[in-house]
Amino acid sequence: MVARCHDMPFGAALRADGSARFRLWAPSARRVDLALLDPPAQLPMQPLADGWFEREVAGARAGLRYAYRIDGALQVPDPASRFNPDDAHGPSMLVDPRAYGWRDADWRGRPWVEAVVYELHVGTFTPEGTFAAAIERLDDLARLGITAIELMPVADFPGARNWGYDGVLLFAPDSAYGTPDELKALVDAAHARGLTVLLDVVYNHFGPDGNYLHAYAQPFFDERRRTPWGAAIDFSRRAVRDFYIHNALYWLTEFHFDGLRLDAVHAIADSARPDIVEEIAYAVRAGPGCERHVHLVLENDRNQARYIARDAAGAPMIATAQWNDDAHHAAHVLATAERDGYYADYAGRPLWCVGRALAEGFVYQGEASAYRDGAPRGEPSTHLPPVAFVDFLQTHDQVGNRAFGERSAHIADPAALRALVACVLLAPAVPLLFMGEEFAASAPFLYFCDHRGELARAVAEGRRAEFARFERFGDPQLRARIPDPNDRRTFARSKLDWSERGRAGHADWLDFYRTLLRLRRERVLPHLARAMRGEFVVAPPGRLTVRWPLGARGALHLLANLAREPAPHAPLPPGDGVYDSHPAADALPPWSVRVSLEAPDA
Repeated sequence: MVARCHDMPFGAALRADGSARFRLWAPSARRVDLALLDPPAQLPMQPLADGWFEREVAGARAGLRYAYRIDGALQVPDPASRFNPDDAHGPSMLVDPRAYGWRDADWRGRPWVEAVVYELHVGTFTPEGTFAAAIERLDDLARLGITAIELMPVADFPGARNWGYDGVLLFAPDSAYGTPDELKALVDAAHARGLTVLLDVVYNHFGPDGNYLHAYAQPFFDERRRTPWGAAIDFSRRAVRDFYIHNALYWLTEFHFDGLRLDAVHAIADSARPDIVEEIAYAVRAGPGCERHVHLVLENDRNQARYIARDAAGAPMIATAQWNDDAHHAAHVLATAERDGYYADYAGRPLWCVGRALAEGFVYQGEASAYRDGAPRGEPSTHLPPVAFVDFLQTHDQVGNRAFGERSAHIADPAALRALVACVLLAPAVPLLFMGEEFAASAPFLYFCDHRGELARAVAEGRRAEFARFERFGDPQLRARIPDPNDRRTFARSKLDWSERGRAGHADWLDFYRTLLRLRRERVLPHLARAMRGEFVVAPPGRLTVRWPLGARGALHLLANLAREPAPHAPLPPGDGVYDSHPAADALPPWSVRVSLEAPDA
């Protein structure tokens, strides 16, 4: 067995001699005391240069509860706490990361080209909602054809339930899901099944409750620059940059994650070069990335292709890939005819947008966005390989940010959805599924949290006010039906019912996904490392052809009719058939898809 620990210049660290070092950056505090809870003790911490405070304690042990007392008054948890068993406002626990014995010593990860990603929320993935319970479903995911699971954020948040984007203790797995060792066991078990594990991390803001950094580290934030969540994080400070760089290295090293998904990097304010995203990427590649496959995936509404650029050998220079919201939005318009909000940018020619997303990556590559008041959006992406993009039809965002959390299977034309699923799963871009998508789960995925008092009321009222600008929600009575995020029933309704997989109306979807992912693995995957930017042609109302070169005269072909009317006869794509949704048809029936492969020369 292997022990793993990431050494950090802050937080609490057990030492081999039985002592522990406690270190806090508190430049706004005059005095900091280390508060030990068992037995109770107040130990003054030594002030050091640049706002640091430190204390060593002899005879410390794992399990010791501690906190920091600021200026003799406010008691706060360790911002680098490895575990906060009594929630985000409670004391921290001293953890021995070397106590867990890893069984995956030979694990070197998997190349990104093999990725089929499954996004899940630990709390609603199983009835129990724990790391331990999630292990019981890993075999199901492996049989489905999943090769990578992506956990929504697990950093400690206030209360018992949350999507995870309100995290305030970024190094501590939330106790609602289990202990740090139980999270390690989940990663270990996934590796035993050949599954890559990615973690969603939030580096653009803290949640609205439980963040005490303002009280003792005001320079952590730049009040002159504002974000949707308040003052921007001030990445011009070396201590702040190191906090996030070490957070990334901590999850990848100590928990042996195979990669990180960086949430909303467009909301990070940092004018330095390299910026914090680049610096994290460089640190990762110089650290754990030297020893195994480690992947960084971005969410970036600006469509900045430079972050996913490749070098001359085709290797990522910064991030491995980016979530491609453009692909989702265009496909969603085709499947549902919805045109509200950001869907308006794709409503004029959704078929063309789907074709461009599949072939070239971004739909918006510098064009003006009407939704953004005519501002240009994006950078050219035609020089990038398809695997630089993660395509999907559902995610926590696109389901959960709907007022009633409807999944695609609840609102889309089933024939349209099946056709678009085939396009996404058999195209060269890395596909992502949202938990339960594969069996058309009946459970919604609602927005939920566990705030208290005035904050709880503000969140519930704000949630309903968000939808007032949508024509559908012009009726105040309908807005009043939007579930209260703080009601525990909202959370309970979002849990998957795994027994549905064998029932009518669900089992056929599961078989469909399994079949497509088997075809991807057996027929498409062997050639994806050589896949290049595609070329596409549309013929209204619904015919789409895409050709992706595979090098050495090879190519992957897609011919689809993504409309409700039959399309005129079209020649079958060249090569051997991979998939044909309507094999007996001469013309192209509504919502039909054909995929073929010209194998490249050996």
